This record gives sequence, C-alpha cells and structure tokens, in this order.
Amino acid sequence: MADSLKVTVQDYIATVVMDRPPVNAQNTPFREEITAAFDSFTDRSDVRVVILTGIGKMFSAGADMKTRPSSGEPGEYWSFNRHGRELFNSIHECSKPVIAAVNGPALGAGFGLVAACDIILASDNAVFGMPEIDIGLMGGAAMLQQFFGRSRARRMFYTGWRVPAEELYRTGVIECCVPLNQLMPEAMKIATEIASKSPLAMNYAKLSMNTTMHMPPRDGYRFEQGMTVALSKSEDAKEAREAFFEKRKPVWKGR
Repeated sequence: MADSLKVTVQDYIATVVMDRPPVNAQNTPFREEITAAFDSFTDRSDVRVVILTGIGKMFSAGADMKTRPSSGEPGEYWSFNRHGRELFNSIHECSKPVIAAVNGPALGAGFGLVAACDIILASDNAVFGMPEIDIGLMGGAAMLQQFFGRSRARRMFYTGWRVPAEELYRTGVIECCVPLNQLMPEAMKIATEIASKSPLAMNYAKLSMNTTMHMPPRDGYRFEQGMTVALSKSEDAKEAREAFFEKRKPVWKGR
C-alpha cells in the first residue's frame, strides 16, 4: 500500500485508515489504491469484516478539485468519473461487511464512501453533505434519495446543507454519534461481533442485502430463501447446529 492508505488486519478485522493530508481529498491514484484494497478483501480468508476511517479529525472532503479534468482531452472526464464510480462499487460489492467509522466531515465523494458501506458510525464532530452545488457541480442525487426522504434529500442537494452527525443519529440514519475517542472502540465492538459469525454465512448475508435492495419484496424474499437453502447445506451450518446443541462456540471452516 502507498502512504495514503494504512491497512492492518487483526482477529479477522481489517482496518483501513485514509491518510492523505490535509483532508483525504480523492485523486485518481488514491481512488485506485482504495479500490485495490477492497477488491483484495473479497479474496482474503483472514478478513471477515472491514472498518473504513480517516486519520485525525477528517474522514474525506471529497474529490480533489486540483486534479479534476481540465485539458479537454477526449475521454478525460469520463475516465475520471469512472474511477469515482468504481471506488464506491469496490466497497459496496466487497463480499465482507464494511463499517464506516466517520471521524470528521464526509462531504461530496467523501459521503459517497460512507454510502457504499454497510454500517455507519460517526463521531460528534462529523458532518455529512453534498456541497457540489456551491462549486458549479452536482452529484449524489441517487445516493441522497437512498438515505433520506423526499424533502430532506432535496434540501441537501439544492442547498449543500452539511448535516451534523447528531441529527443523522436522531433520525436513525447512522448507528451512533459518540465523542471521537469512543468511535473506534464502538466500531471494533460491532466488527468483533460480525467477525465471530460464519464467514460463509456472512458472505451470503451481504450478497442477499446487496441483491434484494433492488428487487420487489416478493422477488427479494424468493432470492433470500435460495441463499438460505444453499447455506443450510454447508459444513458451517452443520457446525452451527451442533455447537448450539452442545452449548459451545462454533469453529468455522468457511465452507
């Protein structure tokens, strides 16, 4: 990994810390680095859950404005946008659950990183917003409407309003709003619980969540039932049942 990303793995928990001073602004190499990391987690048996956070008191202020396309070269803008989309897709499509530990402002494409994660925790200094309207750009309408109701999404999109973490916790959008020094312990608590589950079951669980969110309820439930049937035939499912009756912790094999 390059200096802008610090990755550690312990007890099946991967911690990814963004460290590109001063605000973790996203240029193409930075995005490629994060994408490569999350692609690798899908294939790593020593990783069962991932925590994504930033250094200090900044999560990510979004795209690096100094590196936006400006030369007018054919295809330049489309390539830039593609790297942004694939960054978010690499997190969303990672087979392991991803926890966002938002340690400060998450703006624009920084909010995009958060939206790609499965579970969102935040420190009380964090704010969330899409300020593109203020700099002659726009982005994130689809993402905002995934998280918020009609009025709130449009207010944020039209005004660039930066919503405090406390407000998002009050309205149930995020899981907690805690002092900064409590953020990683809270994230680790949830990550440890997830890491204790069958890795095979967790892969099926995330696939089910990602797939059924785009389906009508009837089709989604049918898909999920198929995943349950497949899981029930696995060695891990057999071990789970045996451990339950023997009143012991299961020993997962991931198959």
